[in-house]
Amino acid sequence: MGRDNTTSAGAGQEARDPFILADRSIPRGKMATVELPISRLSTHTEISLPIRVLHGAKPGPTLFVSAGVHGDEIVGVEIIRRLLGKVRARSLSGTLICIPVVNVFGFVQHQRYLPDRRDLNRSFPGSASGSLAAQLASVFTREIICRSDYGIDLHSAAVHRTNLPQIRICKDRPKAEELAMAFGAPAILTAPLRPSTLRETALKEGTDVLLYEAGEALRFDEFAIRVGVKGIMRVMAHLGMSAPAAGMKPAADPVRSSRSSWLRAPEGGIFRTRKKAGDLVMADEIVGMVSDPFGDVDFKVRAQMDGVIIGKTNLPVVNQGDALMHVAEVRRVETAARRLNQFEEAAFADPMLDEDEVL
Repeated sequence: MGRDNTTSAGAGQEARDPFILADRSIPRGKMATVELPISRLSTHTEISLPIRVLHGAKPGPTLFVSAGVHGDEIVGVEIIRRLLGKVRARSLSGTLICIPVVNVFGFVQHQRYLPDRRDLNRSFPGSASGSLAAQLASVFTREIICRSDYGIDLHSAAVHRTNLPQIRICKDRPKAEELAMAFGAPAILTAPLRPSTLRETALKEGTDVLLYEAGEALRFDEFAIRVGVKGIMRVMAHLGMSAPAAGMKPAADPVRSSRSSWLRAPEGGIFRTRKKAGDLVMADEIVGMVSDPFGDVDFKVRAQMDGVIIGKTNLPVVNQGDALMHVAEVRRVETAARRLNQFEEAAFADPMLDEDEVL
């Protein structure tokens, strides 16, 4: 990208000083919190987008890390909070831009969408004169995406669902695949881009973005948080923004997949399963039962292919057609279970994730 610092505070450029965002000048080796005005509530209270900028002492790439694009997805907010406790601008090469809560409206209300019920992640690149979602997307595109070389967008599953920690990338983006491997999540899913998403807009701007999916809406998931924090730190080290720390190597090779599908309820009723996110399933295996409330009739739910459960419902009360399990086809089924277990064991045994360690 290599934009000029006089207008965009510069992605991947030489030692140009300072970093400028919203008329705020941030010298090298310093940190600043910037509030970007977004809109006003009906009470005329101003709403702004809070951003933390760490402008490194040495030149290097610009990386943004965002969370809360959907207001009820709070796992990413905690990931960024812990990340900021471990990174200092004086030891950085390049610039780290952290936006822990993008959809500030939904976050306050514990809701996925904006007040007009629009999905922010279907509103990019936005418009300065459009809907509230379009205006917020426009500000984010102009001030964040267009100033960055790379991005990591943090998400979780929708309410009453949970996701195995996973990175999603699109095909034919070798740099994104390289960063995905550096991140070191348990699973990498190659999937087509959806229209009007943050990631699609970033790609058009020449910014490779990793999509991290992990955990459940409105809930903290310690495994998801730990994988996310360490994954971002690995990406930063891979980009030369920070020095690699001991124990940075992923615990195992991630499970790779380029095909996935949802198993859906064959009938309405009570869904019962012993499977969890991260478990392997085999084609035609019975992975659960849907029963009527009296227990008179059981409907079998069968896997359609060999794969790993990367997402599942946490709600046992289902209607016909409801999504039950998201299964990703995997290449190395014979070793997938062992590798997934290694990721979880490493996440909870890793002293690097102690709160007092700072890079």
